[in-house]
Amino acid sequence: MKRRNSDLQSAGRAGSGKGRGMKTRNSTLSYLRRHWLLYAMLALPVLYYFLFCYRAMPGVVIAFKNYNMFKGIWDSPWVGLEFFERVSQSKTFWQSVRNTMVLNILGLVLGFPLPIVLALFLNEISHALFKKTVQTVLYLPHFISWSVVGGMMYQFFASSGLINTVVKAFGGQPVPFLTNKGWWIFTYFIVGVWKSIGWNTIIYLSAMTGIDQEIYEAARVDGCSRFRMMTSITLPCIKDTVAIMLILAVGGMASIGFEQPYVMQNSTVMEVADVISTFVYRVGLEQGDFSIGTAVGLAQSVINFVLVISANAISKRVSGNGIW
Repeated sequence: MKRRNSDLQSAGRAGSGKGRGMKTRNSTLSYLRRHWLLYAMLALPVLYYFLFCYRAMPGVVIAFKNYNMFKGIWDSPWVGLEFFERVSQSKTFWQSVRNTMVLNILGLVLGFPLPIVLALFLNEISHALFKKTVQTVLYLPHFISWSVVGGMMYQFFASSGLINTVVKAFGGQPVPFLTNKGWWIFTYFIVGVWKSIGWNTIIYLSAMTGIDQEIYEAARVDGCSRFRMMTSITLPCIKDTVAIMLILAVGGMASIGFEQPYVMQNSTVMEVADVISTFVYRVGLEQGDFSIGTAVGLAQSVINFVLVISANAISKRVSGNGIW
């Protein structure tokens, strides 16, 4: 009798587990049927990353081979770390590393806080139409191609451009924005901030919309000023977003976008304008030395990976927030 009861209980548990499994499977299928369009939208991004990122990964072996395009990747002879040694002995390469770090540190120290400050002030604007207009004006440069921005930059900052024309009209001397090394770095920073500040501001504003408004109401009842609410409520509530953005910014310190340096550099400022991405382009594509270009790109990716891991660990230790 006891054995029979035990068998019945076991059968009941098995049936119950099977029922829960069927219920979970049905709920999953129901969820997918309701939201299939969202997953379909992921198809193109996933395909892009698969084709141009993951599928291209085996090509990094070119850094360890004396690559010959006629023999192909796998039939080219192995040379070990020869190209890494050649790169480490190149004065031009270390100059590009220095320039990359200087421009990135300048952008991190001076440029990173600007979108946060701008988002804080925009969040305090109560006039909806004015707020949306400002957001749109700030966000539009993000969609302009760097080729177009380069042309606009020369129209504004060249010796005969709009700014110098106004300066000369008031009796001043033209400013060598694009030919003087110091002024070129200043121009590079200003143009970069102008193009990216809207995108980063939208990210922080999106984080601010998730803050519980009852916290602000309670602060108003207690007599807090708007500035005090900004510093004591808004900033602490978006610290997770700030931490993630900072980690990503630090993780990209060893790399830099190709488009902006390429469209802005010229022969008179190459000593400060030549960065790692333009060095790889010039050596790898223009000179056809694919192995050196791949070696530099691989080393750059490894350094960025280490920086991301380190920045995330430091952020979690200091603030308790991180990407993972």
